[in-house]
Amino acid sequence: MFKQLFSEFLGTAILVFCGTSAIVVNDISQGMVTHVGIALVFGLVVLAVIYTLGGISGAHINPAVTIAFWQAREFPGHKVIPYIICQISGAIFASTLVYLLFFGHPTYGATLPAYGIMQTFILEVILTFILMLTIINVATGAKEQGITAGIAIGSVVALEALFAGPISGASMNPARSIAPALISGQWEVLWVYITAPVIGACLAVNCCRCLKNSPCCR
Repeated sequence: MFKQLFSEFLGTAILVFCGTSAIVVNDISQGMVTHVGIALVFGLVVLAVIYTLGGISGAHINPAVTIAFWQAREFPGHKVIPYIICQISGAIFASTLVYLLFFGHPTYGATLPAYGIMQTFILEVILTFILMLTIINVATGAKEQGITAGIAIGSVVALEALFAGPISGASMNPARSIAPALISGQWEVLWVYITAPVIGACLAVNCCRCLKNSPCCR
């Protein structure tokens, strides 16, 4: 259990550190990383974490994914809260490093709506729905592991970040949004990035139940 929890802590920390650092460095360097570069960083780091840590903890690195796997009866209930605590703790650790490295940046990579709160909420539900529908169909039980799962899931993350990042930040992950919000003090719309991904991920499980006869449909 300890190895699984530490794997979730480490994997989420790597995701948040690389992804939010890309955003901050892009701001500091006046766009040298580019929006496409930021999207690729998020997608590639997800691929790397799944390939590296998926066999240990399943590389959920996302509270919404953990909750959805539990709803799908693929993940034991007694592990849900410890997983989420470690994911959020890893994200906060990563955001603290970003804060120390780039002190003075206004957001530290926090996700903020650029168009409207309701549009952002709906978009985050849809984005996480697509992501979780992919995850649950390529995962082995509740584990995201192997190069195939890494490529599929990482590609979806990058794709969604490409087209939705400028509008909602394409979070799809409460831990990814909570940590920089805590560090930067950008609290106002954090509820959107906590609730919408959970709703979207759980809707994906229900959709899977309707579409196919597989373990996610029990």
